[in-house]
Parts: sequence; C-alpha cells; structure tokens
Amino acid sequence: MKAEKLRDKVETNNVRKIREGLLMSKAELARRAGLSVLTIDRVEKGMTCRMDTKRKIILSLGLQLSDRDKVFSKQD
Repeated sequence: MKAEKLRDKVETNNVRKIREGLLMSKAELARRAGLSVLTIDRVEKGMTCRMDTKRKIILSLGLQLSDRDKVFSKQD
C-alpha cells in the first residue's frame, strides 16, 4: 500500500541483542544516547530512524561508527 509511512518500515538491527549483552537497560541506553526510551523501543522493534539516531546509539553502546554493520543492517 502506497500510504505506508517511511518511518513504519521495518529494518533489521541488533540493538537489543547488543544492549542486553552489555546488561544495559533501555533507559540507560536512552540516557547515554540523549534519546527517549520510546525511540530506543521503536528502533529495537525495527522501525526506521534517522542516521543521527543510529550514530548516537552506536556510540552509546561503546562501539565505533565503523562497527555500524554489526548493529544495523547494510542499506542498499
């Protein structure tokens, strides 16, 4: 359906897996990234987000930007 919103598109990512592996709560990741818990929840569910949001999450997980493919799937 053409009316589907871009932000509702599902993107595979490993944010939850990495966050839980670090024994970090959604609230802690949100605080470190300067984002809302709702945003973290949406990203973990696979909703799309801005590139800046991805950058904040990657860095807040203690990773380098060069590790982006370990967190978020490659985009065509």
